[in-house]
Amino acid sequence: MKTTLHILGMSSPHCQAIVQKALGKAKGVKKADVNLSSEKAEVVHEPSVTFDELRDAVVDAGYDAEAWVEKESAEAVQQREIDEYKSRFLISLALSIPLLILFFEHLEWIALPMPEWFEAYSAWIQLALAAPVLWVNRVIFTRGFRGLLNRQPTMDSLVAIGVGAAFIYSAMTTLGFKGDLYYEVGTFVLTFIVLGKWLESIAKGKTSEAIKKLMGLAPKTAIVIRNGRQTTVPIESLKVGDVFLVKPGQKVPVDGTVVSGDSAVDESMVTGESMPVHKTKGATVIGASINKHGSLVCKATKVGSETLLAQIIKLVEEAQGRKAPIQELVDKISAVFVPVVTVVALLVFSYWFFVAGQTFEFALSTFMAVLLIACPCALGLATPTAIMVGTGLGAQNGILFKTSKALQETRRLDTVVFDKTGTLTKGEPSLTDIWTASGTDEKTMLKMAASVEALSEHPVADAIVEGCKNRRISTAKATAFRAVAGAGVKATVSGRKIAVGTARIAGKPVPAAADRRKKDLESQGKTVVTVWIDGRFAGLLAVADTLKEGSAEAVQQLKRMGLNVIMITGDNRRTAAAIAASIGIDAVLAEVLPQDKEKNIRTLQKKGRTVAMVGDGINDAPALAAADLGIAMGGGTDVAIETGDIVLVKSDVRDVVTAIDLSRFTMRKIQENLFWAFGYNVVGIPVAAGLLYPFTGFLLNPAIAGLAMALSSVSVTTNAALMKLYRPPLRKEKASRD
Repeated sequence: MKTTLHILGMSSPHCQAIVQKALGKAKGVKKADVNLSSEKAEVVHEPSVTFDELRDAVVDAGYDAEAWVEKESAEAVQQREIDEYKSRFLISLALSIPLLILFFEHLEWIALPMPEWFEAYSAWIQLALAAPVLWVNRVIFTRGFRGLLNRQPTMDSLVAIGVGAAFIYSAMTTLGFKGDLYYEVGTFVLTFIVLGKWLESIAKGKTSEAIKKLMGLAPKTAIVIRNGRQTTVPIESLKVGDVFLVKPGQKVPVDGTVVSGDSAVDESMVTGESMPVHKTKGATVIGASINKHGSLVCKATKVGSETLLAQIIKLVEEAQGRKAPIQELVDKISAVFVPVVTVVALLVFSYWFFVAGQTFEFALSTFMAVLLIACPCALGLATPTAIMVGTGLGAQNGILFKTSKALQETRRLDTVVFDKTGTLTKGEPSLTDIWTASGTDEKTMLKMAASVEALSEHPVADAIVEGCKNRRISTAKATAFRAVAGAGVKATVSGRKIAVGTARIAGKPVPAAADRRKKDLESQGKTVVTVWIDGRFAGLLAVADTLKEGSAEAVQQLKRMGLNVIMITGDNRRTAAAIAASIGIDAVLAEVLPQDKEKNIRTLQKKGRTVAMVGDGINDAPALAAADLGIAMGGGTDVAIETGDIVLVKSDVRDVVTAIDLSRFTMRKIQENLFWAFGYNVVGIPVAAGLLYPFTGFLLNPAIAGLAMALSSVSVTTNAALMKLYRPPLRKEKASRD
C-alpha cells in the first residue's frame, strides 16, 4: 500500500534526509521517498499502517505533514503557506520596530522624550513586545528543539539555540540579573528569517510554473458525437474510440486521429512547434493543441494519463523530483553541517569568554551570530530550484529530460551520433530512378519488386510500393516471403523467385554497366537497391530521402559548440558520404547492420568518448541504451517514452542543440548557486566568529547575521527563477539575423 504526504517545514536536503529517515524507520514502512522540491513524500507500507502514524513519525522528527492533494488544491496549499509567512512577517516586523527604537534610544541615537515610568519599565515593555514575536514563530522552536532531542539537528535548531539563548538571557536580566538586553536581536532575527521564507516560497512557486502551465493547457470539456448527436461532456468521461468534434478556436480534448475535416492546428503549447500543422483525414492530433480554422471530427486514441500532455507532465514531475548526481555532494555536506556549526559556535563562545577574557554578552553575541549566519538553506536550494526550472524550460521547448541526471550529464558530451533515416532525414523516401538491364521490361520489374516489398516494413520498401501505385501498376500476391538482415528481401511472385536489396541478397556481383550507374546514383545521395528475377539481374531502383529542415543548421551549431558529429546508417558508403557532406558531417559509419549500431557506440566509448546517440527510439533502442545518453526522436503522439534519456517531442534535430545548451546553462546556474552558497559560509562564519574584531574592532551583530542568512536563500531562488529568460541558441541566432 502507498500513501502520499505533503511535508511542511523542509528547507534543505538535510531536512529532507531527516524526514526520509524518520519515515523509513516507522513501524510497517517498507520504503519512503521524500522530494524536497515538491514537498511530497511517497511511503510504501503495510496495510495496517495509518496516516496518523506516518504523520506522527514526521512530527517527531520536527516537521509536519498533511494528506497529499491534487495539483489544483496543492497550489492553494502553497498559496496558504505564502500567506502564512506574509502574516508572520508583518506581525514580527510591527513588534520589532518599537524594539529597535528603544534600542536606539538606549544608544542615545534618538532623543525621544520618555516618561519616567516608561524608563522604569523599559525592560518589561521590551519583553511584552518580544514574546508575541517568539509565539507567532514558535514552529521554529518546536521543530528546532525536536530535532535536537532526536539527535538530528536542523537549520531551525541553529536558530532556536541562538534566539532562545538571547531571549532567556534578556529575560533573566529583566528579572534582576546583571546584563544587557538582546530582545531586538532575537525578534529581528526571526523577522528576517520569516521574510526570507516568504520570499523563498514565492520564488519556489515560480520555479514550478512549467508544470502549472502544462496542467492548465488541458481543456475541461469535449463535444462528443454519439448516435449522430453532439453532446458536451467532461473530458474525464471520454473513452478510446469516442468520436469528437473540434470547432475553430477550440482545444483538442485528447489525442486522436482525424476522421474528417481540414484545418491547421497550433501545437506549440505542447510540442514547442512554432508553426501551425496542417491536419486532414488520417492525421494525428494532440490533446490541448488549438484548432485554428476549419472544424475537425476526430476519433480518440489516447485518453487520461495516456495522452501526450499527461506523459509530458509525468516526465517533468519525475525529473524534478529525482536528485541530480551533484546533489549527492550537497547532501553529504548538509548531513554534517548543522552539528559542525553548533560545535564551532560553542568553541567561539568558549574562546572569547574563557580565553580572550571578553564579557559574557560579547561571547554570546558571537555565539548567536555564528549559529544564525551558517544557514544551510541556500546550499540546499542551489540544486533543486535550478533543476526544476531547467526541466520546465525543456518541456516548454519540446525537450523532455526523463531524469535530473540526464539534464546534468548532457553537458559532458563530446560526441553526438545521429541515425540517418527518420532522424536527419524525414524517413519518407520516394522512388526517383528506375534502371533496367537489357531485355527486362521496366513495368514488369517494378511490379515484381513492389509485390515483394509490400510485405516489408522498411522505409525504402514503402517508397518502392508507393512509386508503383503512383505509376498505376498493380501488385501481385507474394508468397514464401523472407527478410535477410542487412541484405534485403526474397519472395515468390506469380511462380517467379524475386530478390530485392543489395548484391548480397543474390550472392552475385552486379554487371559492370549497372555497377557504374549504381555508383553514379549513390554519389547523388540516393539509396539504390538491386532487383533479381529467377536469379538473374533485372535492374536498379533508386530511392531518395529528403533531409529534415534544420539538419544542416543543427550540425553546424553542434560543431561550433565543440562536439564531434557522426552519422551512422545502413546505407552504402557512397550514399552515406553524399548525404553527410550535404549537411556538413565529416565522420560517417556506413553499411552498419541494425544489430551492430550498439557495437559501434561501444567502440567510440572505448576510445574515451562520451557519446550521445540520437535515433527514432524504437529501431535504435540497443544503441540508445548503450550510449552515455540516449536521445529519442518523439514522433508526435507516438513518443518513445521508454527509450532514451531525453525525448524530443517535435522530432526536430535542432532540439539536440537546445538540449545540450540547456544542460550547460542549468549546470552553470547550479555551480553559481553552490559557489555563492559555499562562499557565503566560508566568509560569513569567520566574520561572525569575530575574526575581524582584533584588527578592526568590527563585530557582526546577530540580527544582521540573520538578515544575511535570509537573503542568501532568496538570492539562490531568484537566480534560479531568472533562468526563465533563457532562449535556445539557434533561436537567438535567428533573432540576431532578423
